[in-house]
Amino acid sequence: MPKVVSRSAVSSSTDAQPTASSAAALRVYYCICGEFILVIDTNLSALPRRQSDKSTIIRCRDSDTAAARVFKLNATSGEPILIERNGGHERQYRFLCPRCTLPIGYQSDPPPVKSGPFLYILPGALTQMQGQLPQGALDEDDN
Repeated sequence: MPKVVSRSAVSSSTDAQPTASSAAALRVYYCICGEFILVIDTNLSALPRRQSDKSTIIRCRDSDTAAARVFKLNATSGEPILIERNGGHERQYRFLCPRCTLPIGYQSDPPPVKSGPFLYILPGALTQMQGQLPQGALDEDDN
């Protein structure tokens, strides 16, 4: 066996100013089955919730009043479904866990992700602790 020689250098600077990207904390979320699903620039509990089904609202596009969230969703597209609401009907384009096909979220526009103004994450679908059931995962569905 030939001898392996490694020549690497590590450098660091205590004088460097922190950048905005180095100060940003990314949050990682997993499906109940343990599959990586979402990385986002804020805690999901800090985002607004939708009145009709208590889903977490993630803004996908900038508007006059708010900036879009930075996130990456690892999910597959499911079949669109039609939900009956008080004011009529709503078409949801669902996103599913790639491992267990659990519904994770939806948007009102056809895929790909971020094609619509908002992405909605279903309550109890994601957890920050891999392998742990999130709070509210087994609550009754009001849809």
